[in-house]
Amino acid sequence: MAPLDPHSFTDSHHPLTTDISLSLYLDFPSATIHGVAFFILKSPHVGQLSFDTRSLSIHQVLSPITLSPLPFSLSSSPDPIKGTQLSISLPDDDVLNSFFIVFSTSPSSSALQWLSPPQTFSKKHPFVYTQCQCIHARSIFPCQDTPAARIRYSALLNVPRELSAVMSARHVDRRSPVSGEGHSHLLPGGFNSLWCSETRVVEEFQMNQPIPPYLFAFAVGELGFREVGPRTKVYSESVNSVLDAAAKEFAGTEEMIRQGEKLFGDYDWERFDLLVLPPSFPYGGMENPRMVFLTPTVIKGDASGAQVVAHELAHSWTGNLITNMNNEHFWLNEGFTTYAERRIVEAVQGEDRAILNTGIGWKGLNEEMERFKDNLEFTKLKNNQEGVDPDDVYSEVPYEKGFQFLLRIERQIGRPAFDEFIKKYIATFKFKSIDTHTFLKFLKANVPGIEKEIDLVLWTEGTGIPPDAYEPVSNLYTKIVSLANEFKLGRMPREDEVADWRGQEWELYLENLPKVIEASQDYEVKVAFLQLAIMSQCRNFYGEVEKTLKEVGRMKYLRPLYRALVQGKGKEEEKILAKRVFSEARECYHPIARGVVESIFAKHL
Repeated sequence: MAPLDPHSFTDSHHPLTTDISLSLYLDFPSATIHGVAFFILKSPHVGQLSFDTRSLSIHQVLSPITLSPLPFSLSSSPDPIKGTQLSISLPDDDVLNSFFIVFSTSPSSSALQWLSPPQTFSKKHPFVYTQCQCIHARSIFPCQDTPAARIRYSALLNVPRELSAVMSARHVDRRSPVSGEGHSHLLPGGFNSLWCSETRVVEEFQMNQPIPPYLFAFAVGELGFREVGPRTKVYSESVNSVLDAAAKEFAGTEEMIRQGEKLFGDYDWERFDLLVLPPSFPYGGMENPRMVFLTPTVIKGDASGAQVVAHELAHSWTGNLITNMNNEHFWLNEGFTTYAERRIVEAVQGEDRAILNTGIGWKGLNEEMERFKDNLEFTKLKNNQEGVDPDDVYSEVPYEKGFQFLLRIERQIGRPAFDEFIKKYIATFKFKSIDTHTFLKFLKANVPGIEKEIDLVLWTEGTGIPPDAYEPVSNLYTKIVSLANEFKLGRMPREDEVADWRGQEWELYLENLPKVIEASQDYEVKVAFLQLAIMSQCRNFYGEVEKTLKEVGRMKYLRPLYRALVQGKGKEEEKILAKRVFSEARECYHPIARGVVESIFAKHL
């Protein structure tokens, strides 16, 4: 076997999947999905074919011609990172490039979170959503779960009639179920007969552009929406207060799309819709094409949450159009997207705002260097992740060091030339997955002599922050840090000095204070303060720490708070609090978030 990806069983000698057709029956009472997937390979294949699965039951693999069973086997013990290998034997007497797999998920699927009504905004209906990045699509359906395998897909989702569905795909139809439609006649366990129940409805979707499996996404619940632009609807549970707040926060989305098109070329995905998920969503945002997923914590009431949208929008060009070959080259997704995000923010909100973001990112990058001081491999842009769970080493390094690398190239050749280079790069590699070597080869071909001016090997394969990185200089950034330093001398900022501050400014100010007591409805500000409260053991605020850990599931907030509680000596009370809160809140967290907290505990408890 010749691995294509350290996080996948996919064999580089096997043909990759190009198209998948899914018929999925979502069974809310059992928190499972029963499905049939029809796979088309790039070319016919004979012999063994390896797929990734995790926590799936594989019922049958079937010939598309005769529907006769094809031999398959599952590895005897799951790999703790990659899951279970599915090996399919394709016959040599009837060469195939397609087949069916009949399967069921389990309630422990790492990509799915099933929410009961009390865990939702509406408190009336259940909700389910996916989170497939980095390597979790394999827990929804068997696949070659690597970004190297770009797939087109169609899907029929059979859901309770009172609910509706959205996907990272074009919505085709909502209709009553039809007997035998799609591949529903092959569903396991009698669910083929339940397909046409009067209590059910079918939502049909089509994704005609090839995307990596981690961008497969759907959500099902009682959904409503607001129109905020010609290409954008904002969805959430059908709760007016949430929908109205989201529509206000993201009202400027169309202008960001237009600026992105000026910078990077046409927007190729037709729609740029947004879904605000329940509070348990473990990330700030997820760039699923056509349907970005967002945490409700980005709704801050002052439109500053739109910067998260700017990042996910930037992925429409860098990450979704051009994708890293595997997670060892993750900076190609996130470094480019951080650069593109800040260019969009600069165009829409001004240069000082973009430089403020760069300053905050620079501070975060230096903190990550401290975090990985005993494991410098993960301070590299191109790193070795063999035997490493990508969720465990997720950090700001690919974002901010990747951004700094691209900024270094821009500073060397000038912005106009770099703008042309970026457009050519996107046009050349759109709908492809590439690695760092491919990017560097393209860079040297299009910017002759660049390797003599910039140490490309040091930037991509070296540890730490290169000496020619750029520490940003921003009037606003300097002012905020200066005010924080003055606080240490006993001076509070005047009201007129902070009148225009939003969450980002307060976050930066608080992070530069020694110890401060402050509260805010902005989670960026609140969590920055609560970390300080924990570090200084201001136990009067531990009730707020507990409340925050129980009301949000975004890992950006869970990680630092749990880490602050359990890291270091002399924190027995804090460790007891962390374990108790996690035991009470864990069922409200997404499986990925649960795993992250458990890994923090494993390291520090």
